[in-house]
Amino acid sequence: MDLPDDLSTGERIRVLRESRGMSRATLAQLCARGPDWLKKIESGERELRSHSLLLRLAAGLQVSDLSVITGETDGPAQSVPLGRLNHPTMPQIWAAVMNRSLAGTSTAPTDPAVLQGRADQTWRLWHTSEHNRTEVGALLPALIRDGEAAVRALDGNERRAALVALSDIYRLTGQATAYVAPAELAWVVADRALSASQDADEPAAIAAAAWNMGNILRETSYPEEALRVVSEAADLIRPHLDNAPEHWRGIYGALQLHAAITTAREGREGDAWRYWGKGDQVAKSLPAAYVHPSTVFGRANVDFHEVSVATDLRKSQKAIGLADDIDPDVMPSRERRARLWVEVARGHLQRGDRTAALHVMQMAHKIGAETVIYTPSARTVAADLWRNAPRAMRKEASQLAEAVGVSAAV
Repeated sequence: MDLPDDLSTGERIRVLRESRGMSRATLAQLCARGPDWLKKIESGERELRSHSLLLRLAAGLQVSDLSVITGETDGPAQSVPLGRLNHPTMPQIWAAVMNRSLAGTSTAPTDPAVLQGRADQTWRLWHTSEHNRTEVGALLPALIRDGEAAVRALDGNERRAALVALSDIYRLTGQATAYVAPAELAWVVADRALSASQDADEPAAIAAAAWNMGNILRETSYPEEALRVVSEAADLIRPHLDNAPEHWRGIYGALQLHAAITTAREGREGDAWRYWGKGDQVAKSLPAAYVHPSTVFGRANVDFHEVSVATDLRKSQKAIGLADDIDPDVMPSRERRARLWVEVARGHLQRGDRTAALHVMQMAHKIGAETVIYTPSARTVAADLWRNAPRAMRKEASQLAEAVGVSAAV
């Protein structure tokens, strides 16, 4: 179907939908959204920034080339993949989560302290491995089953400790399966993490699980709900902070940074910097070398988030200037360092400097290959570079696209 060149993305979606005789509710449902959300997209009231949602809309409209929706006709066709990203560990993780045993077990339950130690060690692996999804994903099925079995078999304080460990395990499962898990598994995992922490009645665990739930809500385009969840969690833990362990303040700070990113992506500049400032104050109240074990909140992560907030607000010059002053090696998380360079690459793209964007994307891929391969924003940058890199950089851009897996999927 030929569409006028001057139509916006929302207008193109509306014309395509009506030409196929689809109701707004039907198309929205294919994207796991409501009709009001789609109405705002079509009217231009809401900007559609999510690449994954663009792909869902294209698939729902039976459009094989994404440029038909975006109107971006320069470069090669942007093919719409028929399925989601896949990872070889997903079948085993799916089985452990969705085929949860309802019966007891004859074997002795894992000691809660041992279970927590295994969970903590796997979180460290997530942050330090170049192939974190593969290595962590291989460990998760046994962790999930052992955690569930311990919660069923124990009682009293031992059960509470097992519940906290199980909540941590499900939070990590959410991280390790982000963007590759079917939507139903993502929601189940997030809900179980929150339910386990609430059953344990441990404020820091509840706050950490809320941070995880907020990630799911934000990445599935429910920013208002994401902000509500993390704000309520911050209110819950705030009264305990004066005499609480350091990791309680760490998760409180992580909630502030989460809210900063959420509001930045909505273009709420004042709120974004206000939340970032709260996180900055928390970091200043903690030892300079402090790092939260799972969220990696600390001085370095606050500085990294400053770059991300500026990028999401499309303040590319500020974002790149901030990144110039950061020593990325002070961040112990390889995964977080890789994502920092992806944010810097996004900033360079906003300025139209694809040579610089390609250079830092190559750095990101070298630091954390699987972080780049399985993160939509990174894949979007790699795809843009593959299509639009300067002639002298096309070979390198093609090599990056092939390594990331986008040259045949965009």
